[in-house]
Amino acid sequence: MKLLLDQNLSQHLVVTLADLFPNSVHVRSIGLDTADDEALWNFAKQNDFTIVSKDIDFRQRSFLFGHPPKVIWIALGDCSTVE
Repeated sequence: MKLLLDQNLSQHLVVTLADLFPNSVHVRSIGLDTADDEALWNFAKQNDFTIVSKDIDFRQRSFLFGHPPKVIWIALGDCSTVE
């Protein structure tokens, strides 16, 4: 599984999770850091990524449109990358 980490998550997670989720990327590293939710959704769908975000909008979009792409919604407040 390849993860597409949203802007609201640390880009350092790509390195931290590399052995478990190879070929994962952060939106910043592919020039999508200012893209809207629809653009991220379409990129993930077209490139077989699972979206990882703290943004509830992606969770709601997955209820409305189904998958692909799959969405991992992280329901945590502010926390460090280690946490």
